[in-house]
Amino acid sequence: MILALNTSTRQSSIALLRMDRTVAAESLMFEGKGHFGGLMPAVDMLITDTGLNHKDIACVAVATGPGSFTGLRVGLSLAKGICQALDVPLIGISSLRALAFQLPFTPHPIAPILFSRRGEVFTALFLRSPENFLHRKEKDSCCRLLDLPNLFGGTTVFIGNDFLNHGLPLKKLLGNHSRIAPPQCWHLRASSIGALAIDRFDTDHSDDVGSLIPRYFRPPDIRSQSAFSAHK
Repeated sequence: MILALNTSTRQSSIALLRMDRTVAAESLMFEGKGHFGGLMPAVDMLITDTGLNHKDIACVAVATGPGSFTGLRVGLSLAKGICQALDVPLIGISSLRALAFQLPFTPHPIAPILFSRRGEVFTALFLRSPENFLHRKEKDSCCRLLDLPNLFGGTTVFIGNDFLNHGLPLKKLLGNHSRIAPPQCWHLRASSIGALAIDRFDTDHSDDVGSLIPRYFRPPDIRSQSAFSAHK
């Protein structure tokens, strides 16, 4: 069984997957004051409600970003703690790859988007092969939301993490040559992270627990604007 964690977006989630990639259990939690404080109890409850115990976990998969600065630190710290306690491997998965993974069988390029602050977005580009394998076409990057129409040519399918606030404005910005994924797809699910991790687990390609770090792409928002400008 693989335990998968996503804390890189406003909607954090946890999931348990069997090695055949079927989902044993999954829980989606929305952002709220102190919501990360309930993350470990939620993991315990998910394991208990599934009729399992902690010894059934063979690996932990975690979203490594880009995404929320605080969320990434919390999720990775929890994942590392569980791996050390259970002596199991750790596998980090790109949040953008996992988001693109949620759109199967599309012939068009997929541009996952994680909305940040300062009018910025994290994005990348992926393409499905005829056999439905997901291939990366562009690396993860950070750009202004208004620059998105200039980054991708031709028909592209966009999927994000906050349809309520960004879905319709994004469609207006991108025009008729782009496609917006259905609203129900706009949550980065821990089960997607777990499914991607199983491929690496099967080939014994885990990450080092001590050296795996989040991918931030820019300084945390708690810094002053002057500090941010100096960093750039």
